[in-house]
Amino acid sequence: MKSIFPQTTLTRTVAFCGFGLLLASGQALADNAPLSVDSPYAFGDWDGYRSQLENDGVKFQVNYTMESASNFSGGYNQSTSARYTDQWGFGTTLDLEKLLNWDDTQFQATITSRNGQDLTQYINDPRSGGLSSVQEVWGRGQTWRLTQFWLNKGFFDHKVEIKAGRVTVGEDFDNKDSNFQNLAFGGGQAGNWRGDRWYNWPVSQWGGRVKFNFTPEVFFQVGFYNQTASNYNTGNGFRLDGGHTEGNLVPAELGWQPQLGAEKLQGNYRVGMYYSSVRGDNYSSYSNGQYGEQDHSYGGYLLLQQQLTAMDGDNQRGLGIVAQAVMNDHKTSKTDNYQSLALVWKGPFDARPTDEIGVGAARIHVNDDYGKMLRQTNQENGVNDYNNPTYLPVQSGSEYNYEVYYNARLTNWMSLRPNLQYVASPGAVSEVKDAFIGGISANINF
Repeated sequence: MKSIFPQTTLTRTVAFCGFGLLLASGQALADNAPLSVDSPYAFGDWDGYRSQLENDGVKFQVNYTMESASNFSGGYNQSTSARYTDQWGFGTTLDLEKLLNWDDTQFQATITSRNGQDLTQYINDPRSGGLSSVQEVWGRGQTWRLTQFWLNKGFFDHKVEIKAGRVTVGEDFDNKDSNFQNLAFGGGQAGNWRGDRWYNWPVSQWGGRVKFNFTPEVFFQVGFYNQTASNYNTGNGFRLDGGHTEGNLVPAELGWQPQLGAEKLQGNYRVGMYYSSVRGDNYSSYSNGQYGEQDHSYGGYLLLQQQLTAMDGDNQRGLGIVAQAVMNDHKTSKTDNYQSLALVWKGPFDARPTDEIGVGAARIHVNDDYGKMLRQTNQENGVNDYNNPTYLPVQSGSEYNYEVYYNARLTNWMSLRPNLQYVASPGAVSEVKDAFIGGISANINF
């Protein structure tokens, strides 16, 4: 029987699984030696030099993430069975207080490289495209980028922080960690549904933010980011000039990060809004093949994340919940609202205290005025047959994404995550069949 996986994808996936299981079952080497199960890095501690450099203020990051996805059934093009994509990240963090005696100052530089192919484009009708992605690490260009190059300075005993340089918006605003492979469950959701204004990782721009830490738990921050659409272009990953500026993005966010109860259960609560001075087409003004108005963009978001339980007094284990919502303006936004709910169980088994199980559901709604514009365009072109190549598929209503995963912490430096995803009404196009996806992702810290 012919495999549903292309040979390259199958070989890579089997290699990752086999390598991980070998490490998990084998006897650990000396602590922090190369390939030691207990070391946080695959390359080990460099005979102690890495720890010494970190103590002196120099920390390195070398990370690899891979995501593979296979279409089990449904979607627009079921014959396209599987795709593999990955991301490399090379970074360094400098503690300039230790290195240069600059009080409360840090510098971060990160270069990323994304490669591979995405299954999502085959699940959706290519004439319309999709909304979410079943391989979140694929998006925003398969190229090398200078993703971070910034300085952060604290003032007044860290009551105020100022950060500036080449930055990504989502690293500070609407931020949370995630092990889901579907894009609809990660952090920075405000940018996922307004990606033409809010640039998330790995696309950087000139900008920064001012953060006021009122207490160790409560903060307020305001950002200012230059808007240049060419930052998205492949080949512009190291373009540092500010030419062709189209406008600016200004987000503001109030955050609360408590540790609740005797077990100090961690929470992450954020509410924010953004405004973009870049003008965009007003979909409700569409008539006779053109838009009559252009408007600025704005929106808001909500992130509620809370660890609910601890296991045997260990707050690193237990059940947590995440609820997210985004509301965009109805004039210029294709996706005007989004909601998601996820449950994450850390350390589900005593024998596997660092593993994790996650399950999530998300809804992405298309602006009614956008769908109306598509219908009107088809009417003007005299096309009403979905199978006509010139027909514009009408995106109306919502796309729904579901995922369940198991994150196996095979070593302290490697995790492997099989997952199952279900995409209902891909691209919010009713003619496209629901898709059932199987995936495997892995993370390695070198």
